[in-house]
Amino acid sequence: MSTRNQAASRRARLGGAIASLFVVAAVLAGCSSSSDSDAAYVDSGADAEVAEAGAEPAFADAESAQNPQSPVADRSVIITGLMYMTVEDPIESADQAADIVQGAGGRIDARSETAPDERDGGSASLTLRIPSTDLDAVVDDLRDLGTVDQFSTDSYDVTTEVTDLDAQISTLRTSTARIEALLLEAKDIKDIITLENELDRRQAELEGLEARQRGLEDQVSMSTIALSLTTEPVVVVDDAPETFWDGLVAGWNGLVAFISVALVIAGVLLPWLIIMGLIALAIVLPIRARNARNRRRAAPPAPPIATAAPSPSTPDSSQTASATEATADRDS
Repeated sequence: MSTRNQAASRRARLGGAIASLFVVAAVLAGCSSSSDSDAAYVDSGADAEVAEAGAEPAFADAESAQNPQSPVADRSVIITGLMYMTVEDPIESADQAADIVQGAGGRIDARSETAPDERDGGSASLTLRIPSTDLDAVVDDLRDLGTVDQFSTDSYDVTTEVTDLDAQISTLRTSTARIEALLLEAKDIKDIITLENELDRRQAELEGLEARQRGLEDQVSMSTIALSLTTEPVVVVDDAPETFWDGLVAGWNGLVAFISVALVIAGVLLPWLIIMGLIALAIVLPIRARNARNRRRAAPPAPPIATAAPSPSTPDSSQTASATEATADRDS
């Protein structure tokens, strides 16, 4: 009985060991299958991400193909225009226009004014630089200054030029940086001179391209409007006489106007004439008196007149003259 029990216990232990081996094998098999499935999942996820990344540009291209007007917002457009207005006071309206533009963030690049006269009420011209985003609002404010006689704008699309210029600048900057790096590593004097000359040439070219880029950016960001302000034309009335009576009236009015002007001129000149006359007398009278004294001094003395007694044979001249007068009276 004991022998049977021992054999049964051996068989039980052997069965338990075999069962344990089966369990361990099953666990190991499950772990390996789990690892394989995880690796397969990771690989499939990576493939999915790659496929997703590859499909994304295709989807974007398809979307841009379906909506060809989507890049319109990125266009670079230069806007210029002309605006002619009739206002009451061009100078004052020019000041108001300058305030409107500067209030919107713009500037005045040029300004000229003409003062009013008898035939013209004056004028003013301004070159306005207005932010492109606020162009419509500023133009609406300018319309309130007076009557708009003419307004026109032109648009120039420079998107291609801006894009090409950006690409050239980017390429030139990269090549310039590469030459600078080579210049730092150069040992031979000839290589150094060659690299420096090439670097100077490319830097000068880069500065020119950047200046063009800044000019285009300014023209795109700030629209240019030439504003002209004038007044209503002065009407000249032809008041020329057409009849005899009109001519007589015009002549009389002209005579009265001439006399009035002559009297005004005489009134203006009279004090001057009096003063000048007094000055002339003060100068001339002493000169004439001095000249008279000089003439008297220079004249020779007169010779004395000799008085002779009348002779008895010669008649006196007074008696002869009395006889002549008596004869003439008697003859008459």
